[in-house]
Amino acid sequence: MSLEILFTGTGTSVGIPMIGCHCPVCTSSDPRNTRWRSSVYIRTAKTAVVIDTPPDFRQQMLQFKIERLDGVVFTHAHADHFLGFDDIRRFNTLKSAPIAAYADPVTLAEIRSVFHYIGNKPSAQGLYRPLINFHEAVEPFQIGDLRFTPVEVCHGVRMTGYLVQTAQASIGYVPDCCGMPDEAIKTFKGVDLMILDALRYRPHPAHFCVRQSLEVLEKIGAKRSCLTHICHDIEHATLAAELPPGVEPAYDGLRIRLPGAAGSAAPDTDKVHASRVQRESAL
Repeated sequence: MSLEILFTGTGTSVGIPMIGCHCPVCTSSDPRNTRWRSSVYIRTAKTAVVIDTPPDFRQQMLQFKIERLDGVVFTHAHADHFLGFDDIRRFNTLKSAPIAAYADPVTLAEIRSVFHYIGNKPSAQGLYRPLINFHEAVEPFQIGDLRFTPVEVCHGVRMTGYLVQTAQASIGYVPDCCGMPDEAIKTFKGVDLMILDALRYRPHPAHFCVRQSLEVLEKIGAKRSCLTHICHDIEHATLAAELPPGVEPAYDGLRIRLPGAAGSAAPDTDKVHASRVQRESAL
């Protein structure tokens, strides 16, 4: 296995279904329209990392039977991307060691302010808290055999996307974005898989709409692209039928395995369809 990504959440900040909403998407029987808050789990044979820990983090780990975690990487300090961080502590127990956490300096300061009780040594009082080694992500860094390059994009607050690489494959991940500088586009140019914000069809002040996302994806020219951070304005099958070749809407449980060697065939896809009953029973 070269590089595998699992979409543990592909929804916007309120998740789908939304509380008190009875629209066709929120009441859909298609499990691809049920979306937890956005995050991904990336692994190789040697390393496993999550990008962001949304409020649904515990349910996501249980639903997808994730029991290994070597690091956590944050994009920004909006509630829907980091408020599940406390549940990292269970992975400390499984790993019997502190876990490394990376974020840009602004995001890291926000996270440490909210989770002020987190340290990297066990509590003298025996309190069960996460054990974290915090690191500022200002330059490319390595977690096992995964290399992360921080890429700043526009989102109203400091927002950091990431280029994730192994020796054989590359992924671009930008779940929240309303503008991508030329330098960022250059960094992501030609990746094997590009994952980009596409909130809805209509423009939004803090997120790409579908049209804007497609325009940026055309400039990046990835071998394959996925849209994420999707709200209830978008029905999965309808959008999938409208997109150009090589671009698809992601959904919770979509698992993509990138090729094990340069120049090999297109990525394999293992489509994991968790039924709505299973999803709701986990909540």
